[in-house]
Amino acid sequence: MEKKSTAPPKGRLRENIEAIVIAVLLALFIRAFVVQAFKIPSGSMKETLQIGDHILVNKFIYGIKLPLIGTPLIPISRPERKDIVVFRYPEDPDKDFIKRTVAVEGDTVAIRDKQLFVNGSVVEENYAIYKDPRVLPKAFQPRDNMDPITVPPGKIFVMGDNRDHSYDSRFWGFVDLRDVKGEAFIIYWSWDKEHFPGGAQWLSFWRWVRWDRIGTIIS
Repeated sequence: MEKKSTAPPKGRLRENIEAIVIAVLLALFIRAFVVQAFKIPSGSMKETLQIGDHILVNKFIYGIKLPLIGTPLIPISRPERKDIVVFRYPEDPDKDFIKRTVAVEGDTVAIRDKQLFVNGSVVEENYAIYKDPRVLPKAFQPRDNMDPITVPPGKIFVMGDNRDHSYDSRFWGFVDLRDVKGEAFIIYWSWDKEHFPGGAQWLSFWRWVRWDRIGTIIS
């Protein structure tokens, strides 16, 4: 004969609170270790990523890291050349930047008249664009000409695809692997933020949605 439980039944309010707490904890876990949403605020990654693109970043691909300090608990992989990564901006860790990995530890990277060289070989980049016809000398700035440098252990060298209008490793140096948050992999929402007039035009907001970009795999 079964014994009846003597525990008092849970109240509806308590059940709802427990469900909310579990949902919040699960969402925080997913955001911290699995996937996180970001939006693109600038044109440094054009034409690959547009201002107003909203993307998802795979945080699990480079391993499970301790939040805030970035120390890997379970290493899985490291960024590879051509990966588009989100990372803490070295000069202001409160900001997140997104760029393309062009060189990894041990690589020697150089730029000659806008052309990227890695380990002495020309890198073919069909995603890179150049809007400024000028070629600036390295004595002025390293945008178009940069002497060879070797990427140290635990670092990567990143650049924006919009090469003439990107503030990246050419100017402020390497990105520490501990500061890499993850790899961008899909655009889940996009709208033309640059040209949206605002005001009463909100009534026709859908005209500025970039329907063709939603669901695009980032590469």
